[in-house]
Amino acid sequence: MTALLLSLFRYKRKAQIDLNILIVFLFTAVLSIGQTPTDALMMPPKNICILLSYDYGHFDRYWEGDNLRSNETIASVNRTTILPMAAVGIFDDLNFYIGLPYVKTKSSEPNGGKFEGANDFQDFMVALKYKALEKSVGSGRLSLLTTVGYSTPATNYLSDYMPYSLGFGAPEFSLRGIAQYQLSNGFYVRGMASHLWRGYTEAERDYYYNNGSFYTSLMDVPNAWNFEGVLGKWFMNNALKLELNYTGLKSTSGDNIRAYNAAQPSNKVKFDRLGISLQYYPPSLNGLGVVGYYTNVVNGLNTAKISNVGLGLTYQFNFIKNTNNEQNAQ
Repeated sequence: MTALLLSLFRYKRKAQIDLNILIVFLFTAVLSIGQTPTDALMMPPKNICILLSYDYGHFDRYWEGDNLRSNETIASVNRTTILPMAAVGIFDDLNFYIGLPYVKTKSSEPNGGKFEGANDFQDFMVALKYKALEKSVGSGRLSLLTTVGYSTPATNYLSDYMPYSLGFGAPEFSLRGIAQYQLSNGFYVRGMASHLWRGYTEAERDYYYNNGSFYTSLMDVPNAWNFEGVLGKWFMNNALKLELNYTGLKSTSGDNIRAYNAAQPSNKVKFDRLGISLQYYPPSLNGLGVVGYYTNVVNGLNTAKISNVGLGLTYQFNFIKNTNNEQNAQ
């Protein structure tokens, strides 16, 4: 393991569901898509929306501290995420979310056969979103919402295997506040702020350095603040939605990647990411939606300069009504 870490020196891969996403970290750039814990949309009661998305990320440079550099040892790193997620309308003002991403990482070059990527299910997540307020203000409507979420590793993946790690390998609790103001012509602005409380992850070594020596296999993953700003508009009688978005993340503690050392989950991470997303609901296909997006990290600290492109399908239906129809047909 020591030889592997020394061979992987100088590279940092930011573990994202971000995602969440997820919730930042849970779903990466997928959180730009509608009907997620970070937007201002609400599912009607007794309705469910299923999302299946494909995300491809690529990077060949990273920030070691605040120094942007490349790594010739592992060349380009590709990261693929397949995300199934469901949003369920419980009440008018309360939605439930559940998701489980599958992640695959690899390098674009074989690296002499020394390094392999990884693939497995990442982190299982659940969340509740509550609409606390919706009222007319001026010529538009103001919406205030809050989301609480929790995620935990679904498999025993190795978090201390940068830059191929599937995630940071620790449980995470998130609390999020969302505010949106939408005009009658379809234009809207949205802001989001959240705090991420993260636990410990276990490495396959009994010593690591984090501004001091730690003789344990447990690494303290730093908590973080997450921010988002969105400018969007609905077109074609609310059949098409276009968004321009900014996402930021800043760890509250942690250390920098040390020169000639591998990155690790205890590193302090910061990034600024810009993106664009489209969502289209074909009028002739009731309940079906198509989503697409592109994001790019433009500034960072101890993180990858990664670009992501994604495509997904959504399908919304009334599961109570469908059940009643089946019973009547019998």
